[in-house]
Amino acid sequence: MITSIGQDRESTWRAAQRGECGIRRMTNLGPIPDNLVLGAPVDLPNQDPDVMKPMQLNDIAAAEAMRDSQIDLTDVDLDRFGCAISGHMGDAAGRSVLEGRDVNWVTSGNRWWQQLYPNTSCGQIANRYGLMGPRICHSTACASGLIDMLSAVRAIRDNQCDVALVGSGETIDPLFAAGFRSMRVLSDSEDPKNSCRPFDKNRNGFVMGEGSAMFVIERLSHAMARGAKIYAEILGCRCLSEAHHVTGLDMESGALERLLNDTLRISDLTPRDIEYVNCHGTGTKQNDINEIRGIRSSFGIQAQRTCVSSLKSMLGHLVNASGSVELAITTMALRDGFIPPTSNLRNPDPECDLDCIPQVGRQLKAQHALKLSVAFGGHLVAVAIRRWNDAATGFGYPEEIRRAA
Repeated sequence: MITSIGQDRESTWRAAQRGECGIRRMTNLGPIPDNLVLGAPVDLPNQDPDVMKPMQLNDIAAAEAMRDSQIDLTDVDLDRFGCAISGHMGDAAGRSVLEGRDVNWVTSGNRWWQQLYPNTSCGQIANRYGLMGPRICHSTACASGLIDMLSAVRAIRDNQCDVALVGSGETIDPLFAAGFRSMRVLSDSEDPKNSCRPFDKNRNGFVMGEGSAMFVIERLSHAMARGAKIYAEILGCRCLSEAHHVTGLDMESGALERLLNDTLRISDLTPRDIEYVNCHGTGTKQNDINEIRGIRSSFGIQAQRTCVSSLKSMLGHLVNASGSVELAITTMALRDGFIPPTSNLRNPDPECDLDCIPQVGRQLKAQHALKLSVAFGGHLVAVAIRRWNDAATGFGYPEEIRRAA
């Protein structure tokens, strides 16, 4: 991982446990005046001006994932190694408005393709590692990261590949910022650190963020055969849609309830098994209430014992990359037995009446978790994961490791 609160997996996770926030006022955002828009940007000390920032973030996260997996590319069948990396915004650096509707596209020989193709990062990274299995790239708004995870899982289960590099990255693009500001969905607060307040009745919108997360996912037998260190098991992924509105949500939450029910069914789980739900949790009234109603409708009385939280209070909304980064942190939550908080939740909305982990995270040795994405365009996705508890191939809880030492 790389996010506004950490330059790698462990630093991001430690910051999320503490409830740290990466949100600040944005500068150098194209034609948008400085300090007008809040965001949670990633500071890259060695940023290359000739390479799009989403690609640089994805490169960093992919390199960390590949190192962490300890996979030997000379000892695996690269024809059966897939790559599923979500689409991202094109290169806006060379675009400038001259007069009226006239637009000048300033192209350079080493980045003309970046201005055209949202799958540029997917192709570049797959080429870098020589991955010749299925190459998958979705652009489905805030659901992109989870839909690419779902697609890679299906490719493995369909025997198209044995292993895949999966994830997404995104940055704050001036076009995104202008569009969301026109929609009046962005938070505007005098205190940036307290601006994004999911599930709080005083919330006033979401904040854009930047970052990337990458996974190496494998067929279980493939991982075991090479002695991989396993974080979690993907039990089930499901996607469906609301035939409702491009941005508005069905406040009866019928589609979300069906999504949750279907995901639990194909994962051989019941609501009682789910101890943690990492929500989409944008900090908009419509989204927050929709998700809580959907969980309550699906889980019934068991919803009262389920923890839910939103990471966007710390990371901002990473749009195409939100599902990947939030699933990565959810996986870390299972690894270490600690549920990250919903920062800034001080005055809970009575309609968001589940245990939303306000302000301070909590020790909980959860075994199962769900990650939800609820995207513009009606895309709904859920991924169910289980902690990997085998001591030889997995991770012990931190206190167990300390006692053993």
